[in-house]
Amino acid sequence: MSIDSVVVTIFAVFGQAKTESKSGSQILFAIASGSGADDVLLESKIPPPLFSCFGFNLAMSLTIKPHLHHQNHRMHKPKSTNSRDWTQIYTVYGMEQWQTLLFLVFQATIFSIMSVLFLLYFQPICQFLDTFFLFTATSSTGGGSAARFAAGFIGCVTALSAVCLFFAAGNFFYSSVGLRYEMAQRIVSCVNDWSNVKVALDIGCGRGILLNAVATQLKKTGSSGRVVGLDRSKGTTLSTLRTANVEGVGEYVTCREGDVRSLPFGDNYFDVVVSATFVHTVGKEYGHRTVEAAAERMRVLGEMVRVLKPGGVGVVWDLVHVPEYVRRLQELKMEDITVSERVTAFMVSSHIVSFRKPDQQILGLLGPGEVRLDWRC
Repeated sequence: MSIDSVVVTIFAVFGQAKTESKSGSQILFAIASGSGADDVLLESKIPPPLFSCFGFNLAMSLTIKPHLHHQNHRMHKPKSTNSRDWTQIYTVYGMEQWQTLLFLVFQATIFSIMSVLFLLYFQPICQFLDTFFLFTATSSTGGGSAARFAAGFIGCVTALSAVCLFFAAGNFFYSSVGLRYEMAQRIVSCVNDWSNVKVALDIGCGRGILLNAVATQLKKTGSSGRVVGLDRSKGTTLSTLRTANVEGVGEYVTCREGDVRSLPFGDNYFDVVVSATFVHTVGKEYGHRTVEAAAERMRVLGEMVRVLKPGGVGVVWDLVHVPEYVRRLQELKMEDITVSERVTAFMVSSHIVSFRKPDQQILGLLGPGEVRLDWRC
């Protein structure tokens, strides 16, 4: 049986997971995840206890300045006519980091088997613990009370761990497939008029879900524009072009390899610049929560602003670092900065941030196409 069929079979029940779910499985997910997810979880803040057994939860709390009002009418969820079945999305795009998903499922299965064994062999386990820890036996049928408590506690924690790991795996799968497609539609809806868009850019296009959503919108409006997908891997760009042809928008899509920290495009080139769950991955080679990593992310934002035309719109959906993006955009004097409501993705909070580049005259003393950059976090 292929990996694809295994994933589809196991996660049919998780395809409709809610984006706003909160669970103590976040801490287990942080332990079990691969490098693509643990970088995100280590950036999270610990809010008040939501997980009574462990006493903590890694749900991130983001503080947005009060004057950055939420304009949900601009970032509303797409209508049902734009929705697709998650199996269709998975068939076309597959998913990244499937090794992490299978690892989570494997761990959840192990914990499930252990919890069943604790249930079936509870009495022998109690007797073993009574002997091993030299507890005083108070019952001839099941060992001492302390041993019974220890066995029961371990069994409960094991069963709860299995449930949490299954939930984490389901959320990971949904975030990689169904949620990513839904958020791509919401990002597209942040741009009011696509008919005037001639050139758009998707930074970190990956498998092309957002890229193709933009291309589809250009096709619907009858625009003659094109969307450029930029990625760090040439192999990824070739795969993205194939998915664009499958979606019937190949003539609207161009892909190229490049460094997002120094975009290979001229100043004031694009009408729209978008990105989905990518910017937070830039600079992670410098470690977690370092000034260098933050500087690299700010460099990407600066490059987004640089290549935007005056009056152009930028939209970023990302995890963890949204407050610092907002601060940076304010420093760069961007207009109409809006932040969406919280959406749980990959077991942490995420937001969509949209902004508009002001007319060139508003940038004041800066030269043509020049954006002031400093790397304060």
